[in-house]
Amino acid sequence: MTGIRIFTAMLCLLLPFTTLAHNIHVGERVAAVGVADRGELLFKEQKFSYKNWNSAQLAGKVRVIQHIAGRSSAKEQNAALIEAIKAANFPHDHYQTTTIVNTDDAIPGTGMFVRSSIESNKQQFPWSQFIVDSDGAVHQAWQLAGGGSVIVVLDKDARVRFVKEGALTQEEVKTVIALLRELLH
Repeated sequence: MTGIRIFTAMLCLLLPFTTLAHNIHVGERVAAVGVADRGELLFKEQKFSYKNWNSAQLAGKVRVIQHIAGRSSAKEQNAALIEAIKAANFPHDHYQTTTIVNTDDAIPGTGMFVRSSIESNKQQFPWSQFIVDSDGAVHQAWQLAGGGSVIVVLDKDARVRFVKEGALTQEEVKTVIALLRELLH
């Protein structure tokens, strides 16, 4: 019985550290990072290409960053937020969604399907930004948990206004949409 109590106490002490593993803090900028392997997906003249991307490019627009593992389960975690953003129809000259896909954290053998899905999304939403991170550079720089999703809201000065790792609740989705509306006015 004593061993179980000690184990439970140790587990309770460790849980807060495992849920707050990232180094993204409200009021600050995200840790500087660049993605050279793949990078930002571009679609011009019916052709896809990539260019280097770095976090210094985040300033200038209010944005939601969605960092996801290259797995459909990670994409689905915050699909409700993405649908709410689409429905809100924010002005593209002041708002942008930046989706960073960690293809280093994909199920082996699915990389081609993941990239195909990203390309399809880029064609469908050309004003959105898609970053393909083949080496997991952003994941490492921001100290994110593996296999999941993180949502970060940035103001136009690229300062973090909201951050959550994992799936947002319906209430948190409403909070993010309200925050975006506030930041855009």
